[in-house]
Amino acid sequence: MSVAFIRFSGLQPLLDVLRNLELRNIPGRIITTTYMQGTEPKALRRLAEFPNIQTRVFIPNRRGFHTKGYLFHNAGHSDVLIGSANLTQPAMSTNVEWNMLKRAEPASPFLTEVRREFETQWHDPSSLDLSEELLAKYETEIMQLGRLGVPNEFLIQGHGFLSPNLMQAEAITNLQRLRKSDERRALAIAATGSGKTYMAVFDSKQFEAKRLLFIVHREDILRKAKQSFETVIDRKQISTGLFTGSTKEAEADYLFTTIQTLQRHYQTFAPDAFDYIVVDEAHHAPSPSYQQVLRWFQPKFMLGLTATPERSDAGDVYSIFDNNVAVEIRLRQALEWDLVAPFHYFGITDASIDYQNVDIDDLDAVAKLLMIGRRVDYVIEKMNFYGHHGHKRKALGFCASIEHAKYMAEEFNKRGIPSIALTGEDSPEIRLKAMNGLEDEVSDLQVIFTVDIFNEGIDIPTVNTVLMLRPTDSAIIFMQQLGRGLRKTREKEFVTVLDFIGNHRKSFLMAIALMGTRHFDKDDLKVAVKSDFADIPGCSYIQMDRIAKEQILAQLEQEKFLSMKYLRQEYHDFKHLMKQIPRLVDFLKVDGAVDPLKFSDYSGTWLQFLTNVEESPDIRALASDKPTLSVLKFFTELLPLRRIYEFVVAQMALKRGTITIDDAAHELGKHLKSPHIDTINYVFDFLSGRFFDNVEKEKFADIAFVRKNNEISASKFMAAFLSNPAKGPWLEDLFQYGILRYDLEFGGEDYGVPHLKLWEQYTMRSLAYLSNAQRVHSSFRGLGLITTEQHYFIFVDLNKDKNVKDSINYKDRFINPGQFQWETPNSTSPETAQGQRLLNHVREGITMHLFARKFREIEGHSQPFTYFGEVIYHHHDPKKSKPMRLFYKLRHEIPAKLYYEITEMDHTDANSIPSHPTS
Repeated sequence: MSVAFIRFSGLQPLLDVLRNLELRNIPGRIITTTYMQGTEPKALRRLAEFPNIQTRVFIPNRRGFHTKGYLFHNAGHSDVLIGSANLTQPAMSTNVEWNMLKRAEPASPFLTEVRREFETQWHDPSSLDLSEELLAKYETEIMQLGRLGVPNEFLIQGHGFLSPNLMQAEAITNLQRLRKSDERRALAIAATGSGKTYMAVFDSKQFEAKRLLFIVHREDILRKAKQSFETVIDRKQISTGLFTGSTKEAEADYLFTTIQTLQRHYQTFAPDAFDYIVVDEAHHAPSPSYQQVLRWFQPKFMLGLTATPERSDAGDVYSIFDNNVAVEIRLRQALEWDLVAPFHYFGITDASIDYQNVDIDDLDAVAKLLMIGRRVDYVIEKMNFYGHHGHKRKALGFCASIEHAKYMAEEFNKRGIPSIALTGEDSPEIRLKAMNGLEDEVSDLQVIFTVDIFNEGIDIPTVNTVLMLRPTDSAIIFMQQLGRGLRKTREKEFVTVLDFIGNHRKSFLMAIALMGTRHFDKDDLKVAVKSDFADIPGCSYIQMDRIAKEQILAQLEQEKFLSMKYLRQEYHDFKHLMKQIPRLVDFLKVDGAVDPLKFSDYSGTWLQFLTNVEESPDIRALASDKPTLSVLKFFTELLPLRRIYEFVVAQMALKRGTITIDDAAHELGKHLKSPHIDTINYVFDFLSGRFFDNVEKEKFADIAFVRKNNEISASKFMAAFLSNPAKGPWLEDLFQYGILRYDLEFGGEDYGVPHLKLWEQYTMRSLAYLSNAQRVHSSFRGLGLITTEQHYFIFVDLNKDKNVKDSINYKDRFINPGQFQWETPNSTSPETAQGQRLLNHVREGITMHLFARKFREIEGHSQPFTYFGEVIYHHHDPKKSKPMRLFYKLRHEIPAKLYYEITEMDHTDANSIPSHPTS
């Protein structure tokens, strides 16, 4: 390798590869440079530990050194990668880089020239062997220049002013749209450290707030929030002040206070004293202390900020802010938008522990199993091997019990690694002292072992290592623990995550957590595990060792994710977290939670599923009422919402009795940038039953709304249903879940008619209303081709059922990411009118849409189709007449991860494993 810059962030993901090369006695040579101090001394020290690798350092003189070349020599050929990518984290993951890979024969002139140039560099007098003397001198030089921090700008500096980042820009746009619809409260949900406070600054400026109140839970946050505002606002025009136990600057225009102080003095302010209120850490807002205060004030607008909406003290944080979510950024999007620190995850086989005869839900038994000296040595060995970013290790270790945490701290201290155990038994003062000690570069403290106190949002910003030392028995807890290390700071380039994966029955849950999406099946999980989650956004990196990977794949093979046994366990795990029977909307509040529609798919409705897992007489009585089930079934079948119109119109009509098209457009403006009047008119027809077939007309007769000209009204039955205290909350939960999930997955974008988003999943029937089809919706069925006047929809199964007759076993396949081959129904030929329309669809004004799925069924459950966008006729096979074999170009090329998934699975069944990982 000849690379100008090597940083530890780029080297760490290669450590296992380099170790394997060392064990196989395969030599290597690496030349780098101190040019521009771009190479990290820590990376050089790590390279020096590999005896099979010779490293030289080019000391710049009159010439710079800016090469990027990688040569790999095999028995019969060499691979040469030349381009612009250094061995750094951004260059290997997110930067725009141009690199060319060429395979060359041993005697080729190209390879000869490249090797000659490398040897010239290697033997240049300015290239010195990597030695301790050289390293020490370089480290001194770096220290004298000043420690270079990692860029961490929440705000983009440009043209002399501060401007919002991506999250902030989306939030303030949505907040303005909500206010135009006369909304007075909203919630912003985004990862810790992503810039929520600055988002509030920008929005208050957009709002032109005259008097503002900023409420926080802890005083240390208060002063930081005040500083953030003072960075942006015009302090000549707006005064700022504190309202705390010791300072009462109550006359300030923008007042910053703690809830503890405000609770004692809120009545000294008039209810309308502030026109804009910000509630930081809004997950505390349902508690009595907050509610008393929030009920007193009547601002023109109230904004809640939180990273963890599930952590409410005594109620539902969403409803406090009128179920208006201005922005909701989960982990994957936060990584993609560079709002949190990247992580390097290493899944390590916990070979020293055998969980086969232990119930992992029995944490005391698990802890006893884990408290052995050889496991401590193993953890330390792996910590030292993978290392961490920065000079000092700042680690959080998550343990199975208090006893386990104390044991680990004691054993680490015995081995010379200063550590402490922190638990819920410790006072806030002790916790704060330990956290400050870990962050302090001078303090000896390197590791804090804990059980669960850091699951709940308490942050130590500069943490650079996370140790997962207990079996993963919850995808939710896994995500919470992972998140504790992801706050961005200038001093932190990435977080090292070491997960010690044992042979217990739930080790596959980490795979579900790392998928980061609600749309996945067993097959998707296998592909992700095999490819080391190659689609993880940003600079993050995931790697599992071979044994851990084989173990997880074997578990995925055996697990029945759609069986009642599995679903029951999923339900009870989530209920345990919620400490009560959850509502559907609760599943949206927790990153890593199961998709609750799996429960509905199994039983028909959420209510019916609960009869399988709860002994409640009230639930059983309600589930035995057929009219109740009809209502819940009708709206459940529209989930997950692929268009928000139906739920918003139905909910509004039920609450008000009668609404007009203009009323609906105004309400939809809270969610959509530009609601379509034609679509609202269509939804009025749909809810009134115009597109029901005969069976549906009888089944849903009482449910159908009443349409009269430009108005729609709830039927007497539905109005009574919503107002019934035993029944109404179940329907409200459906509406709230559907709308919040839609906002999260689709945002406010206008997808037109048909209302289709690339790569989303759809059923055939959903296409009826998404295209505003003027016919019975149940007619949208059958593989092959479904047509409307201006739109043709192609539906294909990529993996054919072996039991399907040959006559309809069409040869449908993706030729490459931009081209698709499709065979028409048998009755279609070039001579037929339909055949001519397929050949000349562009001239005929017909838009062709492609939908495909890997498998018709998985575990006996019918699967939805993925939308691959519009396709355009390219050519056809003249030798194929009935059916026609047509070749289409995709308007949008398929993303690499999705293309790999669908092509590698093309000739296997739903229970198979890919033969090799993605490149």
